[in-house]
Amino acid sequence: MRARTAIVASVADQGVAALTNILVLVAAARLTTVTDFARFSAVYLVFTVLLGAGGAYTGQPLVLRRGGGEDARGACRSAAVFTVAASAVLGALMAGVCVLVPGDTARALTVLGLVLPVVLGQDALRYAFSTLQRPHLALGSDLVRLACALGALSAQGYGTGPARLVAVWGLSALPALLLSALLLHRATSGTPVRLRPMLSRGYLGQRFVVEFGVGNATGQLSVLGLGAVADPLLVGALRGATTLFGPLNVLFTSATSFGPPLLGRITGERRRVRATAALAAVLAGTAALWATALVLLPDRAGRELLGDTWPVASALLPATGSQYAAMAAGTCGLLALRMLDPRTTLSIQVVFSLTAVVFMAGGYALGGVPGAAWGLCLGSVCKAVATWTRVVRLRRRSPAAGEVLSADALPSAP
Repeated sequence: MRARTAIVASVADQGVAALTNILVLVAAARLTTVTDFARFSAVYLVFTVLLGAGGAYTGQPLVLRRGGGEDARGACRSAAVFTVAASAVLGALMAGVCVLVPGDTARALTVLGLVLPVVLGQDALRYAFSTLQRPHLALGSDLVRLACALGALSAQGYGTGPARLVAVWGLSALPALLLSALLLHRATSGTPVRLRPMLSRGYLGQRFVVEFGVGNATGQLSVLGLGAVADPLLVGALRGATTLFGPLNVLFTSATSFGPPLLGRITGERRRVRATAALAAVLAGTAALWATALVLLPDRAGRELLGDTWPVASALLPATGSQYAAMAAGTCGLLALRMLDPRTTLSIQVVFSLTAVVFMAGGYALGGVPGAAWGLCLGSVCKAVATWTRVVRLRRRSPAAGEVLSADALPSAP
């Protein structure tokens, strides 16, 4: 596939995935009360953490591979099998524990455990198609996912409980999973499944999942924790505000996950870094324009989107919009570092993610929920400055002789 066609297909795929995510949360907000949406948001936040961890462990090392030979095709097949198997085990453990706990949130978590292999498996196959440089296959699968999710959720009535919503949302991904599995089987037929390299010491995904754990997951779980000990509606308010930025959130994640195969087509390290900086400017500008449009949105239109959650979420839009503009710069900075030296991002993730948690807690203590949102914004600004400072330093440093930074350097199974 030509580079321009691949870029168009990848962008379209991310747009469809973004639309699916935002419509799921919009539908949940419209179908539930403020309290039930807070419960659903908490469960969806748990899913988001697991999704990010799965992508970090199997997806991100996968897209750093070069070439489309038998080794890459075998890695794609192995990553898909590993994700489904691991998520089935994790989901069974989650369901087994949560079924013993009373409450609507626990019931919804039980259902999440049961559908986890479906939703995580479908996402893992998107990484595989990106690595194989066949983003049009991922686009087709995500279009099926969007149609099924909209159809299933539109059949629900107001007052639907969180557990039922999770079940409907999760099972709606099954047709897309089956289609993707069939397409991947055809593309990788005859290649062996090797799971041992993904469990061996030194596997690059282990570093990436630690980065995610101290980065994205720390911030998201801290929101859950603060909501549990302080104000339960904090989760719903922050989740409602970030729902409106759903397309940008998916694009940021996709830039790190699916950007390397596309940027790898650009010759020369300097040109790749410049392209990444240009991408950061475009995404930051898009975030600023999107935030401005949301702030100017009439209350009536806002209630059509988020229902009863709109009043509490709309008050956070200036802070959340500013945070997303900073996140654009930070995400693209991390992408540049991944291409220059993927081992350099861990320290930044550790320091500045924990800093963001401190800022969020301090902001909440000083200014309640809006203060927490501005604290998260300040943390994102600090991380963005740190990432691009590291990029500049690495560009001035000559790479060590014989240093191999691609995932191709991972040990192969015997």
